[in-house]
Amino acid sequence: MNPEPVIVGGREIPAEAIAAEAQHHPAPDAEAAWHAAAEALAVRQLLLDEAKRLGVPADDRCDSDGRPLTEEDAQIDALLEREVRIPEADEAACRRYYDTHRDRFASPVLVEAEHILIEADPADSFALGLATGDARTLIRQLQAEPERFVELARARSACPSREQGGKLGQVGPGQMVKPFEEKLFALPENTLCTQPVKTRFGAHVIRSGRRTEGRQLPFEAVQEAIAAYLEEASYRRAVAQYIAILAGQAGVSGISIAVAEGAMVQ
Repeated sequence: MNPEPVIVGGREIPAEAIAAEAQHHPAPDAEAAWHAAAEALAVRQLLLDEAKRLGVPADDRCDSDGRPLTEEDAQIDALLEREVRIPEADEAACRRYYDTHRDRFASPVLVEAEHILIEADPADSFALGLATGDARTLIRQLQAEPERFVELARARSACPSREQGGKLGQVGPGQMVKPFEEKLFALPENTLCTQPVKTRFGAHVIRSGRRTEGRQLPFEAVQEAIAAYLEEASYRRAVAQYIAILAGQAGVSGISIAVAEGAMVQ
């Protein structure tokens, strides 16, 4: 790879500096890491040049973990604090966000779950067929004698939950593999699933327990968190726009400065 020289404000960023920075930018390949590193160094140079032009002092500053910043990082932090200003997210803005994203502010549905896993590789159709047949047999047994679930789970399940009689405790969205979760949450409370559920682990016998429906959190309980999120998002956009303006004024070649919401300066 022979990349084009990266020039910021008429000065080239040395290729060896970009190569050293690339180790801090995990990427799918070396070229992507190089571009990420080159962009980071170009942005840093733009900000340092502007801080020096404006005479922004590098006073004592710390990062979010309380660690002292280097002189250059402190100067950049002071520059952004001085030049990038965003309005506070007022109650009306927070309420609009809450009303538009109400599903984000609800406690999840929780279902107590029990299962018996008959292990099988889903790529092995013969083994999965046998496991499914075994699961059907267990379901018939449990339909006749539901009180035997704990006994059968301890005797037959391949899941570590067999030690608890197949009990998984309360399960919320995203905790189980999708086919399992879809069947579990579709079941009424305290109900045995009448068909085996196939997942990448094999065939499951599933029984639901007590169900706790999701509850909408009141606006007042989440207003502060919404305000923090909106202000952080606005700040990231404003920093990106500010950097784009500096790049246009100084002139940057060999790399493009992405106008995005991600934090580009650390």
